[in-house]
Amino acid sequence: MSLPRYPEYKDSGVEWLGDVPEHWDVKRLKRACHVFPSNVDKKSYDGDTPVLLCNYTDIYYNDTIVADMAFMAATATPEQIEKFTLRGGDTIITKDSETADDIAIAAYVPVGLPGVICGYHLSVVRPTQETDGAFVKRLFDSTYVKSCVAVRANGLTRVGLGQYEIDNLDLPFPPLTEQTQIATFLDQEAAKIDELVAEQRRLMDLLKEKRQAVISHAVTRGLNPDAPMKPSGIEWLGDVPEHWRVGKCGFYISILSGFAFPSMEFSEDETDTKLLRGINVGISRLKWNETVYWRRKPGDGLHVYEMQAGDLVIGMDRPLINDGMRVAKVKETDLPCLLLQRVASLKTGSQLNADYLLGLLSSGMFVAHFSPETTGVSVPHISPEQIGNFVIPVPPVAEQKAIVEFVSTESLNFDTLTAEAQHAIDLLQERRTALISAAVTGQIDIRNSHDH
Repeated sequence: MSLPRYPEYKDSGVEWLGDVPEHWDVKRLKRACHVFPSNVDKKSYDGDTPVLLCNYTDIYYNDTIVADMAFMAATATPEQIEKFTLRGGDTIITKDSETADDIAIAAYVPVGLPGVICGYHLSVVRPTQETDGAFVKRLFDSTYVKSCVAVRANGLTRVGLGQYEIDNLDLPFPPLTEQTQIATFLDQEAAKIDELVAEQRRLMDLLKEKRQAVISHAVTRGLNPDAPMKPSGIEWLGDVPEHWRVGKCGFYISILSGFAFPSMEFSEDETDTKLLRGINVGISRLKWNETVYWRRKPGDGLHVYEMQAGDLVIGMDRPLINDGMRVAKVKETDLPCLLLQRVASLKTGSQLNADYLLGLLSSGMFVAHFSPETTGVSVPHISPEQIGNFVIPVPPVAEQKAIVEFVSTESLNFDTLTAEAQHAIDLLQERRTALISAAVTGQIDIRNSHDH
């Protein structure tokens, strides 16, 4: 879509804003809207009126605030209910957060929501009669306002935007009818872009499912579609190639549970040895973003817990299943590290390829094996015995290696397609932000956009 610029412009008087259309005004937010921070916290107090609370995450993850959302139950005083009940036309913004990027994230309230109150860490931006609230919401979505806010936010451990800073944001405002035109245009265009983004996300989900299906089929059925099959004797495994063996995992591997290192003696000195904790076991890889260390002593007897490149490690606590099993292969770059409790290391013998086992443990089959008997209540976990009792199909070693190579190639193909979909999403979201920014600052004239 190619949209023209306005016929005439003038200097806005604001350095970052530059020129604006001749007939637009530049005014401070407090001249166009009433802005007030909420003081309603999440606690419920005896004697106060039960209400529903619109919280920080409701604003952060939604463009609009509507009645069917899952609001938190809370209480409020009559004065708070009078002041902070969400009205049609309100824009709610985040006023403090961990980083400046997350400040002044905005959501719009299309229609009033009696009984729903704006919560703490948020401010209500309520338009006057000369201002269209939907246009104000789009102003907050623009790169211009995001840049202004990032400069004005202050704080160290938590960044905040003070009342004065919000009130005195210099913003461009066209006449009211034009504000409404721009808001309507942007709603329509943003909806189109959002649907394209949703299509790409659905594609990514399908790729993930297909990838899992391809891996599961390869490690349980092999690569020869014409191979004679036999019953495995295991319900969730089904038939396997006739020449494969089927046996308990424990017969082919040695399992070691981690050592109970006392947490009060953890070190933060990076010259000490890393401790491999459950939190470090991701899906197919180790993550060292939250690392603790252990100071070794001569003759400490911990050599048995020293990991080797090629070892498999599995997190034995929940969350066990999110995007897949938390099982990974230790690489040279992960060393040296020591195995902590609630993580098990698995060393394969000569009859089992470690990468083939990794494929089996990453599949839905292992989840099907342990889920019915997962022990523990508040923190369910799996035991070394459950890992050892996991029945696996065992092809000849050469065939295991061929399956691993096939899975590796297929995974690369899926990674490429997934990366392409993510790139498309990034471009669409950039386009969305650029279009909003151009429209609300008058860099494009959308008044006759239906003609284009």
